[in-house]
Amino acid sequence: MTVTIIDEPEGRVLHGFARDMTVDQRVRRFAAVEAAISRGLVEADSSADAAARVTEALGSRMGWPVTELWLTDARHQVAGEQQRVLTCAARYAPGMELGDFAAEELTVGPTTVPGRVVAQARTIWVPHLAADTASPRSRAADRIGLHVAVGVPVASGGRPIGVLCVYGDRIEDPDKTLTALLTNITAQVGQYLERRRAEELAVELARTKDEFLALVTHELRNPLSVISAEATMLEEEIDEIGPDEQRRRIRTIIRNADHLRVVSDDLLDLARLESGQLSLEPRRTDLCQIIRESMQAVRAAAGDKNLTVDAALPGTVRLQGDPNRLRQVADNLLSNAVKYTPAGGAVTIRVDAGSDEVVWRVADTGIGIPEAERPQLFRRFFRASSAVDRRIPGTGLGLVITRAIVERHEGTIGLADGETGTTFVIRLPRRLTEQAPAR
Repeated sequence: MTVTIIDEPEGRVLHGFARDMTVDQRVRRFAAVEAAISRGLVEADSSADAAARVTEALGSRMGWPVTELWLTDARHQVAGEQQRVLTCAARYAPGMELGDFAAEELTVGPTTVPGRVVAQARTIWVPHLAADTASPRSRAADRIGLHVAVGVPVASGGRPIGVLCVYGDRIEDPDKTLTALLTNITAQVGQYLERRRAEELAVELARTKDEFLALVTHELRNPLSVISAEATMLEEEIDEIGPDEQRRRIRTIIRNADHLRVVSDDLLDLARLESGQLSLEPRRTDLCQIIRESMQAVRAAAGDKNLTVDAALPGTVRLQGDPNRLRQVADNLLSNAVKYTPAGGAVTIRVDAGSDEVVWRVADTGIGIPEAERPQLFRRFFRASSAVDRRIPGTGLGLVITRAIVERHEGTIGLADGETGTTFVIRLPRRLTEQAPAR
């Protein structure tokens, strides 16, 4: 406010001039905030550290009671199913008792402000949280004194990978200047995450190279060595050994050649997957018949280990799919179950068919997968420590290909929670959309 006093013939006249400085003050503060965030992103030694610096700088310098940074996790496990969720990378709320408002995970969708921002890929301003009846979390925020929320998408490569949310303690209508300033910050964060992911990709590529070399050494070179040695001995000693020994050596050669064929097929499928050429030829298919044929194929291996293989299948379950690719899924899951289940164990297959969806479960009483390693399960060349420690052979490609096939059928695959063994849960629609084969 500016006040002036003017002496007039009639006496003194006071003039008062008031100007709302809120926007100007915010702009000045944001200059300091952007500088602090830029410095924090440069100095951060990890993504978690960077997220904490961003939320603290924004909350403390702008006076927002709560600031949050959420990042997407496209393959997270929720209640035994894979869903797109948001995980809270950082939250700044000094002195606030958050109660029911606090959350570490949110599902992408209409029930929360962060979930809505990602689902709609746009900035959302909620001027009065109490009126946001579609969101229980917004009502919880209102109960603890938070009345306005602004969510701005964090993008990388043109797609939303997270959300920056600020919460205020007064009802406030949308402000274009504030929205623009928040957008500038999310652009900085998005660029930082792109750089970090590029660095992580370089590390991933180096690790993949090492894993591929290990695959070549153990899964390709070893069978080739056996084939070469057995063939050489057979040629040199064929006149000296009897028919039984000849047949034994030939069976050894065939067994190792089959192993090489499986590995080469997996590598070819992986190449098709990464080039986008893993195609489908969908038609009306009986899933139960596919599973029965796959069960028959593993009977001998299961019998050698005295495993029980049972199935709870309806007579027929018709769905639209590629029978050859679905047989590949069945073979991968059943052969894994037999391979990783100790002698005397059990493998169980169950199919429950609804009008629109089929739920297919493959469970075993095997060595299981450590909880901490489950997020990596569908990464190429990944082998669980429980398998590596027991020196159980494998390529780490089967589940990568299996998930790709399931997703091309517009389905999902994940692990169910359990104390022993492993249970895979596959959900498949009974009808594919018209675009499915071309994706």
